[in-house]
Amino acid sequence: MRLALTLISSALLGSTALAAPLPLTPVPDARTMTAPATLVPTPRTATFPAGTLPLAGIGVQLVGPAPELGWAARDLRTEWQTRLGATLRDGGTTPIVIGTRADAALAAKAKAAGLLTEAPEGYALWVDASGAYVVGADPLGAYHGAQTLRQLLTPQGLRFARIQDAPALKRRVAMLYLDSTSQPINDRLIPLLAGLKYNAVLIMSNYVQWDAAKAGGWAHPGGATKAEAARVARLAREHGLEVIPLLETPGHAGWMFYGGKNRDLAQDPQVQEPYAYDTLNPASYERVVFPVLKEIVETFAPRTVHIGHDEARSPDRGRFPARENGKAVGFEKLFTDDLLKQYEFLKARGVGTMIWHDVAFSDALIGTLPARLPKDIQVAYWNYTADPNTGTMERIQKLGFPTLGASWKDDRNPEGMAQTAARIGAAGMIQTRWSGYFGNPSIWDGMAEQGVALVRAGASFWNPAAPALKEPAAAYRALYQPAAYGRATGQLVDLSPVVTRKLSDADGKGWIGKGPDTDLRRLPTGNVVLGSYRFLVSGAVMTKGDRAAAKALPERVTLDLGGRKADTLAFLHTTGWPAPTNRDTVGRYEIRYVDGSVTTLPLEYGRHLRAWTDLVPSSMVSAPAWSGQTADGLDVNVTALEWPNPKPGVAIQSVTLVSEGKGGNPTLLGLTLIGAGR
Repeated sequence: MRLALTLISSALLGSTALAAPLPLTPVPDARTMTAPATLVPTPRTATFPAGTLPLAGIGVQLVGPAPELGWAARDLRTEWQTRLGATLRDGGTTPIVIGTRADAALAAKAKAAGLLTEAPEGYALWVDASGAYVVGADPLGAYHGAQTLRQLLTPQGLRFARIQDAPALKRRVAMLYLDSTSQPINDRLIPLLAGLKYNAVLIMSNYVQWDAAKAGGWAHPGGATKAEAARVARLAREHGLEVIPLLETPGHAGWMFYGGKNRDLAQDPQVQEPYAYDTLNPASYERVVFPVLKEIVETFAPRTVHIGHDEARSPDRGRFPARENGKAVGFEKLFTDDLLKQYEFLKARGVGTMIWHDVAFSDALIGTLPARLPKDIQVAYWNYTADPNTGTMERIQKLGFPTLGASWKDDRNPEGMAQTAARIGAAGMIQTRWSGYFGNPSIWDGMAEQGVALVRAGASFWNPAAPALKEPAAAYRALYQPAAYGRATGQLVDLSPVVTRKLSDADGKGWIGKGPDTDLRRLPTGNVVLGSYRFLVSGAVMTKGDRAAAKALPERVTLDLGGRKADTLAFLHTTGWPAPTNRDTVGRYEIRYVDGSVTTLPLEYGRHLRAWTDLVPSSMVSAPAWSGQTADGLDVNVTALEWPNPKPGVAIQSVTLVSEGKGGNPTLLGLTLIGAGR
C-alpha cells in the first residue's frame, strides 16, 4: 500500500510539473494612451513643421468679449486636466492666444502668417516657438479652432502646426435623445459633438414630461423632466450648438396616447396602438399639439422646431384617413392642413419649421403638395443607403425650400450624403440616430455603431472632400471616454504552450479550416502593439464551438500565471464564427486567485468580444485593436477587452477560458497583465 501511495504521489507531482506557469515578459508599455495621430475633422489645409511648443509657462490669453472665447478656454482647460492631470492657467509667459479677426492686431498677425480666413466659422491656427494662436473669422470659428488645438496637445507640449480651415456645409446637425437616462450620456455627447465641429443638435422631445402631459395623465415615466430638457439646451448652446427640438407629428404620435389617454383623438379609433391623431378634431391641437409646442418654444428658445411629418401613415399602424369626415377630405389635404396649422403657430412666435421630406415630397405628392407650402419651411431629405440619390435632394432644393440631407450609419452613407449636399449647395446635413425613445445608453453599449457614425458624419460634414476616417471606432472611443495620456507597465503572457490553432491555415487544418485565403495570418505576431495595448501573439487558444471545424477543440483551457498581481487584465480575443444574437453568453473567463477564490467574467457576444469577421462595433465595452483583410479581400478585425481586477492586492493563480460550445466560440489571441497590483 505504501508503494502504491508513493507511485500515486509521484504521478501527481509529475502532472504538476508538466503544467508549469506560462512565461511572462515584463514591459514598460503594456498599455499606452497617446495623442491622436490625425486631426478629426481633417482641416482644409494643414502642415505640421517639426517641433513642439513646451508646456512650461503656457497660459491662455483671450482677445475679445465673445462668450465663445470663454468656452474655448474652458475646453482647453478640460483637455489639460483630463490628458495631463495639469492646470492650464491664465496668462503665462508663453501664450495661447484666442480671438477673432475683429481684433485688428490679431487679423494682421494671421494675415502675416498667410492663414487669415474670412469664411464663416473658419479659423486660422498656428503653433510655433513663440506660442499658439487661434484667430477665428467669427467667434464660433475661434471656438472651432480651439477644438483643433486640443488635438495638438501631447505630454511634451503642443505640436507645431499651420492650419487654415472652414466648414464646407453651413449647418451640421447631430441628433440627441431626452429620456430618464440621458443626463450622463448627453453630458458626454455634447462636448464630443463640439469637438467634431457640429453646430446644431436635433433633440428628440416626444417624451419629455411636459406640463400638458402630466396634467393629462399621458406623461411617460421614462421621459426626461422638463428641467433636464432646459439644462441640455443650455449645455448645448454653451458648446456652440444651436438647439432644434423634434416633436413627431402627425404620425409617430404614440407619445400622446401613453397610458391609454387621448384615445378620442386617434386617427383610427379601431387600431390597438394609436399612431396618428385626428387632424380634423380641434381638440388634437387645443389639448395636445399646441400646448406642447408652446412649452417646447418656452423651454428650448429655438430658432427652428422640427415637427416630423415623416411616415405619416403606415398600413400596419392604422388607417389614415380612417374617419368618414377625413375620407371625404382626403389624405393630402389632411396632411397639408396639419402642417400649416403648426407652421403658423410657430411663425407667430418667431420660430421656423422643419419637416422630413418623405411624405410631402414623395413621388405621389411632389407634383402638387409642395406648391401649397411656404418656401421657408426647411426640408430634411433622409436617405440611409450608400447611394446618396442626388436627384431627390436637388429636386427639393430646386423647388425653393432650404434643404438639408439626413444620413444614418451604413457604410459610406454619411460620407456620400455630405458630398452630395456640398456639391449642390444644400443648407447642411443632419446625422440621425435611431436607438429607441428610451435607449440612450446604447450609444456606448448596444448600438455603439451609431456613435461611431456620429464621428464619421462630423468629419464628413465639415470637410466632405477629405478621405473617410480609417479608424472611426477608435476615434469615437477616445472622444466619448477620454483618458489620460501615458503608459502603464505590465507583463505579456506567452500563450504558445497552450495554443490550439494556428492563425494561418496552409492545409485546411488551421484557423477555422477554410484554407490560406481565409485565415488570420495577417494579424501581427510576436511582441506587438495593437490598439492601446501590447501583446505577445503566437497563435490562437481557440475553444470548442458547434461548427464542425471547432467541435473537437477543448471546452476549457487553463492559463497558469504562477501567482502574479495585476491592476487590470487585457484580453485580445475574438470568436471563430458569429453568434446568432448579440448579448448571447458564449463563454467566460474564470480568474482564480492564490487564496482559492474565483471571479467569473461572462463573455457576451457583441459586447465583450465578436467574430473576427463581424465589423459592427455594437458595443464600446471592448476596444478596437486591429483591422485588416484576408488574402481573398475579406475585411476582418480583432478587439481587446480591458478588465479591471476587483482584487488587485491578491495574486492571480490562473485564468481559465471556458466555452459554451455555441456558434461564437471564444478564442484568445493575447493576454497582458497591466500594473503590479496593490
